Amino acid sequence: MPTRPNVLFITVDHWMSSLLGAAGHASILTPTLDQIARNGVRMSNAYSTCPICVPARLSIMTGTAPRTHGDRTFKIKEPMPEHLPTLADTFRGAGYQAYAVGKVHVHPMRDRIGFDDIVLAEEGRAQYGTMDDYELFLAEQGHVGQHYAHGMSNNDYTSRPWHLSEYCHSTNWHTREMVRTIKRRDPRRPALWYLSYNHPHPPLVPLRAYLDMYSDDDAEMPISAEWSSDFANLPYFLKTIQSNWNVYSEREIRAIRRAFYALCTHIDHQIRVVIGTLREEKLLDETIVLFTSDHGDMLGDHGLWAKRTFYEGSSHVPMIIMGAGNGETGYDPRVGHHRVDDRLVCLDDIMPTLLDLAGVPIPETVDGISMVGEETRDYVYGECVEDAGATRMVRDGRFKLIYYAVGNRVQLFDLANDREERFDLATSPDHTSVRDRLVETMVGEFYGSDVEWVKNGELVGWPDRNHSPSPRRGLAGQRGLHWPQPPLHESADPVGMPQ
Repeated sequence: MPTRPNVLFITVDHWMSSLLGAAGHASILTPTLDQIARNGVRMSNAYSTCPICVPARLSIMTGTAPRTHGDRTFKIKEPMPEHLPTLADTFRGAGYQAYAVGKVHVHPMRDRIGFDDIVLAEEGRAQYGTMDDYELFLAEQGHVGQHYAHGMSNNDYTSRPWHLSEYCHSTNWHTREMVRTIKRRDPRRPALWYLSYNHPHPPLVPLRAYLDMYSDDDAEMPISAEWSSDFANLPYFLKTIQSNWNVYSEREIRAIRRAFYALCTHIDHQIRVVIGTLREEKLLDETIVLFTSDHGDMLGDHGLWAKRTFYEGSSHVPMIIMGAGNGETGYDPRVGHHRVDDRLVCLDDIMPTLLDLAGVPIPETVDGISMVGEETRDYVYGECVEDAGATRMVRDGRFKLIYYAVGNRVQLFDLANDREERFDLATSPDHTSVRDRLVETMVGEFYGSDVEWVKNGELVGWPDRNHSPSPRRGLAGQRGLHWPQPPLHESADPVGMPQ
C-alpha cells in the first residue's frame, strides 16, 4: 500500500480571496471551504503573479514565475516549456499516478503535461480543433452543441439561470468525473488528483437553486474611490477597461454579484461530494488538500471588471491548505489547523509546497518556495502584459506599488490600513521613501522590453496615450451553437477574448 500521502489539488477560475466566509465576507456561503480552512491553514496574502489564465496556470504547473516560464501576455499558441518539469511530471517521477479533470488551458489542448490522463473541459473551444470531454458529454445527453445556448458570454457579466438540467451543469460534471477518477485509482500507488473547475469564470449561469439562496441578499455594491472615479486622470489602461465595462445599472450589478456568489457556493457544495468520496474510500486522512484560484475578478470594484490588474480583487487569491492526517493528532504539524498565515505567497509556491508535504524532491527549476517551510519572501513581484496595458506590481509586507508603463504612472496603497485600496499615496510626502524603495525593487526585477522604461536611473515609462472608446461587436467573445462544429481557427486566434 502507498506510504506517501495522496494530493487533491483544486483550482477555480476568477475567485478572489475575499469571497470566503472564513475571510469575513458578509454574503458568501462557503461552508465546505471554511471547514477545510479550519482543518488546516488559510494563507491570507496569496497573489497571482500574472493574473491572466494561461500565465497563471503555467506558474501553478511549473512552480515558476513568468520570467522563467516565458508568458506574461496570454500566449495561447505556445506549448508548455519543455525544459521545465511540471507538477504532474514530478509526482509521476516519484511513483504517483496523476490525473486531471477540468480546465488545463495549454497548447495543444490535449497535451497531458505529465498527467496520466486528463478529462478535459475547456469552455467550448472547439474552434481550436478539439471537442473537449464536457461537450462530448452534453452531446451524449442529447444536448449536442448546446453548451452556450443560454446566450451568456464567456467574458461578460450578463447573467441568467442555467438552461439545462442540474446533472448537465459544468460544476456537477467536474465533480462526477473526479469522483470516478478517484474510485478508479490504482490502490497500490499514491495519487495526485487535479480538479480544475471552470467557474465562477463567466458565463454567469448558476443553477436556479443556488441563485435562490441569494434572492434575499442585496449584494453589496462595488468599492469606489476618489482616484478611480476621476476618469480623466486614470492611467490609460484603466480608461480602456472602464469604458468597455461600465455599462451596468445598480440593479444589474447586484444581480451579477448574486449570480457570481451562487456559482461559488455551488462549487463549495460539490467539493463536499469529493471530500465525501475520499472519506468513504478511506483516503481522506491520508490526503493533502489545496484550494486556490488562478486569479480573482474585480467585479466592478473601482469601475473595473475581470482580471489583468494588480488590485486586490484581481490579483489576491484564496489559498487554503489541509495537510494529511498524522496518526493520533489528525493533522500535519507543518500545516497545523485553525491557522491563518499572513506571510506573502504566490502561485509559484504551490508546486514546491505540495512536493514538500508529500516528501518528493523539488526540481531545481522551481522558483517558488514551500509555504510550510521556514523560508519566507520580503515581497511578491507581479508582471502583466507587454503592450499598452503593461502593468507591474511590488507587494511587500504592508504596501503595494502598482506601475503603468503608458503614462509612467505609479500608485501606492497601504494595505495594512486600506485593504480596499481607496487612498492612493503615490504623491503623499509622508510616503516618499516607501515609494522610492518599492520603485527601486520593481526596477531591479525588470527584464526584456521593460528595461526601456528606465533612463539614466529614472523611471520614464512610455508616453501617455489618448483614449477613445471602441465598439465591441463580438459581445466580449460571445459563443454560438456548436453544432455543426464551428470553422477551425489558427490556435493564436483569440476566440472568446474581449473585443
